[in-house]
Amino acid sequence: MISRKTIHNARRWVIKIGSALLTSDGKGLSREALSPWVEQMAALRKAGHEIVLVSSGAVAEGMSRMGWERRPHNLNDLQAAAAIGQMGLIRAYEACFQKYDLHTAQVLLTRDDLADRSRYLNARSALRTLLSLGVVPVVNENDTVATEELRFGDNDTLAALVANLIEADLLVLLTDQEGLFDADPRFHAKAGLIHETRVDNPQLDAVAGGSASGLGLGGMITKVRAARLAARSGTGTVIASGKRARVLDSIGQGEQIGTLLVPVQEPQAARKRWLAGQLQVRGSLTLDEGAVRVLREKGSSLLAVGVVDTSGEFTRGEAVVCLDATGCEVARGLVNYSAQETRRIIGQPSSQIESILGYVDEQELIHRDNLVLL
Repeated sequence: MISRKTIHNARRWVIKIGSALLTSDGKGLSREALSPWVEQMAALRKAGHEIVLVSSGAVAEGMSRMGWERRPHNLNDLQAAAAIGQMGLIRAYEACFQKYDLHTAQVLLTRDDLADRSRYLNARSALRTLLSLGVVPVVNENDTVATEELRFGDNDTLAALVANLIEADLLVLLTDQEGLFDADPRFHAKAGLIHETRVDNPQLDAVAGGSASGLGLGGMITKVRAARLAARSGTGTVIASGKRARVLDSIGQGEQIGTLLVPVQEPQAARKRWLAGQLQVRGSLTLDEGAVRVLREKGSSLLAVGVVDTSGEFTRGEAVVCLDATGCEVARGLVNYSAQETRRIIGQPSSQIESILGYVDEQELIHRDNLVLL
C-alpha cells in the first residue's frame, strides 16, 4: 500500500493540473505558468516514472481567443470554447516538452470510450503503448461530440478513470489549495491540513467544499470522489497546491506535501475494475437473502433462482446492478439474458430455463467471471 515513504517507487503517475494553475486570471493560457510543470514532469520521466497528464485550460484558452470575459453557460458555447482552446493547449505543451526531447500525444476520451468494453481496451492499449515509447500523453475530454462531458469533465473524475484505465500507482490532483482541511480555511482560521488519511474516511465528505476560483468545476468534494474512484484500482491520491514551488519534486521525494489519500484495498483485476466503476448500468436485479449470502461468502455465480425481481431494459451482455432486499448494492455484472428473458426465468432453477425459454444460453444469470462484489 502506498505511503509517503514509498511514493518514490510509484512508477506510473497520472497528474491533473487545474485551470487556475495554467491561466492568467482566466485570460488564456500562461506559458510562464506552464513551463515549470513541464520541467518537473520531464525530471520525473528522466527518473524513470511514466507520466500521463490530464490538463485543464482548454475552455479558458478558447475564451481568451474568442474575447469572452465570462465562462459561458450554454453547452454549445462551452464545447466550442473547448475545441478552440485545445489547439493552443496542445501546441503549448508540445513546444515545452520538445525542449527536453520528449514527445507528446493528444488523447481525447469520452465517457462512452470507457463504458464500451472494446473501446476501453483500445484506449488502454493505446496509452500503454505511448508510455512504453516514452511519450507523455496529454489527455482531455472529447467535448465536441458528447452532451455531458463538460459536467462529467471536471477533469478530476477523468484523471481518476484514466488512473483506473492504466493501473496507475499514483494520482496527483494539483489545485490552488494546499490540500484537504478539517474545516474550510476560507472561514476558519484554525483549520488544519489533513496530511494523510484513508480514502474512505467519512470526515472527508463533511469538510470538502466547492470550487473557490470560479474557473474550474472541481471543488474538493469532486477530488475526494475522484480519489475514491482511483482507489478502486489500488491507486493512491495526492491533493496538493500547484502554487507551491517544485511541488511535483516534493511529492516524488515523499515530503509531507498536501493530502495523501490511501486506498483501502489492493488492486482489483482489470476486468472487474471496469465492471465496478466504468460500465453504464442498464437495469437491476433484486436478490433473495440466500443469493446475497452465496455471492458474498463463496464468490459464486448468480443463478436465476436467487432473483426475486428485476427492473430496467437491458440486453444480453449489458451491465446490471444486484441489490439486496433493502435496495443496497451487492454486486455488478454482465447479464446473460435480456430483461424480457430474465423476467420469465427469475425464481426458477437453471434446469427449467430451456423449458421456459425454449433454449438455454448459459446456466447462470451472471457468471462469476463477469461479476464484481461492491
